Amino acid sequence: MSHHLSGPNLRSPKGDARLDLTDLFVFLAADPGRTVLIMNVNPFAPTQGEFFHPDAVYRINIDTDGDHRADLAYSFTFSEPADGHQTATVHRAQGAQAQQHDAGGQVVVSEAAVDLGHRPSLVQSGGYRFFAGLRSDPFFADLDGIVNDFQWTGRDFGIDKNVFGIVLEVDDGELGEGPVGVWARVSLRQNGGLLSVDRGAHPSLTAYFNAEDVKEKYNAGEPADDWDTYKDAWAAVLAHTGGYSAAEAEQALRTVLPDVLRYDRTAPVGYPNGRRLTDDVTSARLAMISHGKIDDDHIPPHTDLLTVFPYLGTPHPVG
Repeated sequence: MSHHLSGPNLRSPKGDARLDLTDLFVFLAADPGRTVLIMNVNPFAPTQGEFFHPDAVYRINIDTDGDHRADLAYSFTFSEPADGHQTATVHRAQGAQAQQHDAGGQVVVSEAAVDLGHRPSLVQSGGYRFFAGLRSDPFFADLDGIVNDFQWTGRDFGIDKNVFGIVLEVDDGELGEGPVGVWARVSLRQNGGLLSVDRGAHPSLTAYFNAEDVKEKYNAGEPADDWDTYKDAWAAVLAHTGGYSAAEAEQALRTVLPDVLRYDRTAPVGYPNGRRLTDDVTSARLAMISHGKIDDDHIPPHTDLLTVFPYLGTPHPVG
């Protein structure tokens, strides 16, 4: 699946769904001159986690100079739940501070209510629009068919699933004039420190490419180290799954390693230039690993998406 269950053995990192990054999206907002950043977490919400983890830092990193290191970062932290309620705070960090995994820098949204209802609330703070709460999962794929040797079932895994969405809309000027690289990370406070337990940008990489004993190391790593660390092992996967030559594998991997999603708003936006909620990333990844032999799982995008902020659909009934 896209990035769901990205810990070892198809489990959530640390066995905690609240720490499980499911998807990252970057696309043009409905209002001209603005960009939408979305990171979804907590697959099967809220059954495996009724709130965001209060000891976690959820984070969207932005590389503005092409070195695959954060120059700008938005960190999202959440209060301890109390009486069925939780609040969120958003920090904006720049420069060297953006490369620290902890929440730091300027507070741009303070104590916004986490929204667990069906009618989404909008938090406006300066030039920022923010939402955090329960929404429908936009991920669409025939997972049963994928695990059954690509015998398609027509069943969409995500059609009735929910996630916790974190949605931030910013002025384009926040990101500078040129292309940027974007990735998400979830870190957990434990034993007096902060441990990165999940990270990613491109969909469906760790599920196809990382061995079980590598996933925790990958989740703790930095994109700037990805090419040197994973190129050879991932090229071997492509040789096995798609019969790639060494040169073909290297060319294919240049699109997804380092694991940073390129976003150039001056070019047509759609995966792999950013990612919209309707982009068929499952078929794109199947085509990649099969060397074009499998190019479609025949599952369409979801139809419950909103055309305005926060863009994610109304949550499905639970239970």
